[in-house]
Amino acid sequence: MSKFTVALLFGGRSGEHEVSRNSAYAVAKALSNSYTVFPIGISKEGEWYGPVPLEGIKDFVPEKYPGKRVTILPTLDSRGKIYSLPDLELLTEAKVIFPVLHGTYGEDGTVQGLLEMANVPYVGAGVLASSAGMDKVIMKKIFAYSGLPQVDFLSFTRKEIENNPDRVILEIEEELGYPCFIKPANLGSSVGISKASRRVDVLKALQKAAQYDRKVIVEQGVNARELEISVLGNDDPRASAIGEIVPCNEYYDYKAKYIDDRSELIIPAKITAEQESLLKEIALKAYKALDCSGLARIDFFLTKDTNKILINEINTMPGFTNISMYPKLWEYTGIPMQELVVRLVELALERHREKERNVISYELE
Repeated sequence: MSKFTVALLFGGRSGEHEVSRNSAYAVAKALSNSYTVFPIGISKEGEWYGPVPLEGIKDFVPEKYPGKRVTILPTLDSRGKIYSLPDLELLTEAKVIFPVLHGTYGEDGTVQGLLEMANVPYVGAGVLASSAGMDKVIMKKIFAYSGLPQVDFLSFTRKEIENNPDRVILEIEEELGYPCFIKPANLGSSVGISKASRRVDVLKALQKAAQYDRKVIVEQGVNARELEISVLGNDDPRASAIGEIVPCNEYYDYKAKYIDDRSELIIPAKITAEQESLLKEIALKAYKALDCSGLARIDFFLTKDTNKILINEINTMPGFTNISMYPKLWEYTGIPMQELVVRLVELALERHREKERNVISYELE
């Protein structure tokens, strides 16, 4: 039986563009054992190029790449057909799309919407879960509605910060106090995040976060351990073993994640059986609350003074780099990378078959 084609999307218009390239390289290598892989690099300007040679994924930039510009048409009969531009020559037809895209214009429901219009199976969360999981404010409001424990938070628009910074800072001090963490609402990989421990830090941190998004979230700081759980599945998801991150810096920022390479990943985390059970219960509840599918990594705090479990956030397309927790946790749980990507492709096909059962014509009885 011949291998069918999986198109891999990576890069994108995001502050996490470089992280996406590293994740995609690892995914492409694993996929190539079971499928024909058609890598598509998306530039920071949003142009698609493909197929990118596997070894060119990690350092992909259009200036160094001689390939064709490509596209997927948002029509029902398009499915996974990939065309060259501007002549619309059919290059290949992918049975599944694997969007290894982190952050804006990829993990936030935008690409998912295109793939829904094209009627093609794709790996990961749908439009709703992707957009809600990307927007930390909406995500936390859903968590609150679902009764999940989390830190106190506030949110502000860029306009509010620019027009009345003193009022914003006063509200942060009165409602949250110090220390607090200030982040872009719609970004991941710790891009644009700052810790503020005094008033003089706050305005600079707000302005930094507002560079990346029109909406900023401010979270109450806690003295806590950082725990992570990987989730896999559609309507009947399962949770992996639990890992702990001990950051090499004051907190798990971008440098600690991707540059310094000195943070410690402890698998399994040293926690009680009762804590493990509760963490998995909350993780699966959060996964279902956002109507996730395919995969997600869910991050938690375990406070050091009271041992209180607090959900931090959900990542609907977690990293797949050589230091990423998502594949490491599944490998420890018994699913190695090559098997993991196959399961993700199968879950994409399963989810698409389930959607195909929907009746789209209404007849009066």
